[in-house]
Amino acid sequence: MLLGLALCAAPLAACAQDSPDGKVYSGREASALRCANAMAFTAIALDSAGALRPGEKDVLLGITILILERHVSGTFKQKKQALAVVRDRHDPQETLDDFRRYADACMKEFPIN
Repeated sequence: MLLGLALCAAPLAACAQDSPDGKVYSGREASALRCANAMAFTAIALDSAGALRPGEKDVLLGITILILERHVSGTFKQKKQALAVVRDRHDPQETLDDFRRYADACMKEFPIN
C-alpha cells in the first residue's frame, strides 16, 4: 500500500499519487498535500526545538487542516492516508527546505481565508 509522488518541473507541483484505497491525487491536490505536509511537519519540528512562541504551532497546524479541507477532495481518512504517505516520502530536511522555500507560495496557491 504505497502512495507514489512524482514531482513535476514546477516547485511543489506533483504529478500523481495513489492512495491505498484507490483515491488518486494529482496536480493541485497533490501540491496542496505537499504544502500541508510542510506546514504540519515544520510546526511540530520547530515546536519540539522550542523555536516557536506559544500558539504558533497551533496556527501552523490550523493552516494545515484548512488547506486539506479546502483544497483536497476525499474523505478525512483518504486525506490523512495521503498526507502520511507524503510525509514518509520526504526526509525531514527536505520537508523543512520545502517550508523555507515555498511557504509563501503555498499560502498564495492554497488560500485559507
